[in-house]
Amino acid sequence: MLDGTAVPVREQRRRAFAWQLYDVGNSAFQSVVVTFVFATYLASDLFLDPAVVAIGATNPDDPAYLAAQAGSQQVMSGLDMVAAIIVALLAPALGRTTDGSGRRKFYVAIFSGITIACMLGMFFVFPDAQFLFLGALLLAVGVVFSELAGVNYNAMLSQVSSEKNVGRVSGTGWGLGYIASIVLLLLVLILFIQDFNGDAPGAGILAIPSGADGDALNIRLTIVVAAIWFLGFLIPLLRRVPESRKHADVPPITIWQAYVELGRTIGHLWRTDRKLLQFLLSSAVFRDGLNAVFAWGAVLAAQVYGFSSSEVMYFAVAANLVAGLGTLAAGWLDDKLGPKVVIIGSLVCLIIAGTAMMFTPNTKLAFWVIALILCLFVGPVQTASRTYLTRSIPEGREGELFGLYATTGRAAGWLSNVLYFAFITWLAVPKAGVWGILVVFVIGLALFLMVPAKPRVAQLLPPSSARR
Repeated sequence: MLDGTAVPVREQRRRAFAWQLYDVGNSAFQSVVVTFVFATYLASDLFLDPAVVAIGATNPDDPAYLAAQAGSQQVMSGLDMVAAIIVALLAPALGRTTDGSGRRKFYVAIFSGITIACMLGMFFVFPDAQFLFLGALLLAVGVVFSELAGVNYNAMLSQVSSEKNVGRVSGTGWGLGYIASIVLLLLVLILFIQDFNGDAPGAGILAIPSGADGDALNIRLTIVVAAIWFLGFLIPLLRRVPESRKHADVPPITIWQAYVELGRTIGHLWRTDRKLLQFLLSSAVFRDGLNAVFAWGAVLAAQVYGFSSSEVMYFAVAANLVAGLGTLAAGWLDDKLGPKVVIIGSLVCLIIAGTAMMFTPNTKLAFWVIALILCLFVGPVQTASRTYLTRSIPEGREGELFGLYATTGRAAGWLSNVLYFAFITWLAVPKAGVWGILVVFVIGLALFLMVPAKPRVAQLLPPSSARR
């Protein structure tokens, strides 16, 4: 394994599969909550003033209606920006404190559990303007703890893969997450969302009350099912993958001491390995753009392109299928060609497709074609970035550098939100935010071009030196 342990090939595969199943579970939060169901629920007309909604029904381009839609996005993006700041402050210190502690899996369980609790809390977000802030707050808190769980989960990649298959293990995990999203989205679509009843009340084959009159019970139950799904696929990792090894030469430290070490690590990398810092900076920028695609893609489908809840779900199924296939292919290409080729090629395609979206009419067909092209290249950038950093980390320091990875990502988390917000405010139309995402991709690509294709293992300071 990359962490220095030796296990039979069969056991490595079992551990890798259990680790990959966490991506399957986490897909419930990412796809159902962050992207396709709960976020679009919060951005829907159910949370706007009914008088303004009536105006929009008569004239969808009325300035008052567009301003109200943009306002709901401002609440959500504002709290998401606060979440980004919190993650940026906490991730590196928490990641460092888990290194050598033998408690990496423990923190995955705790932080994932809090995320699941937030999902269950979303059941109480009723379709009324007064619940918009509560819903956006639960979403933001869930994002914070999902990110913190992800720091330790990503650090565990070295415990389940070798130098020869790290790309495939990472890519397969991400790909399985996308494929699992299809299964879950189809399940909730059939049970709770699709209108099978014509003029009869209720949605899904279970005829669950929906809309304002039914307190959107169908959507709220969907989130509960997603929470149960997450919990179920968290269990294999907790049962099968051993806890990380405890290192006697990496004594436990406090949060504040972790910040001291983090500063020393950054200073040391600045003197000895600036290319790794450049990778962290560039990936922070373009990963923030990827997060924006997930956060706002389905919202745009509903607001700009007129997708119904069912149509958003159909698109979600197709999007996850395309993204899953792209990511599985990227894992193979990563091991063959290296992560840099995968990242650059995918970013270029994302920029081209995003630009095409801005110059095509707001028709559903245009969105289907262009958005699926975008989905094809989002996953490869994510998984190749994870493997690039894994190849750079010395054994026993995974939590520290993946914490820094999460922090740089969230430290740049304001960028896409600010640019998205700025373009919406400037042009006063929801689609304008896409320009902000494209600017982020261009900046990230420009910074990444000078990163070496083959990363070398970082030479870090001994972790104990900060406490002498």
